[in-house]
Amino acid sequence: QVQLVESGGGLVQAGGSLRLSCAASGRTFSRYAMGWFRQAPGKEREFVAAISGSGTNTYYADSMKGRFTISRDIAKITVYLQMNSLKPEDTAVYYCAAGTTTSSMARGKGDYWGQGIQVTVSS
Repeated sequence: QVQLVESGGGLVQAGGSLRLSCAASGRTFSRYAMGWFRQAPGKEREFVAAISGSGTNTYYADSMKGRFTISRDIAKITVYLQMNSLKPEDTAVYYCAAGTTTSSMARGKGDYWGQGIQVTVSS
């Protein structure tokens, strides 16, 4: 069992930055690929980024490449999402998830999910 708790969301102006954190419980943290997803009002949940268990491989949705960076600290059992050059269309609830592989997470598959955290980008 893995429990995930997101933090770091909030309100930011367009062009600004935020760093989301996802603290995980459980001793098997490094076995899981970790990922971020988001869901905007009235839209389906979409994949944002994923990182392998070792942290050596990352995978991004095309629209996030160059602006978002996913990383993980195995010692702190935490995964991060650094978001730069934020746009109003990035406004959504962001979810942290643990899954099997980065490719499976890119297809929307996660074994464990956080409760989500709101990110609002004002224009």
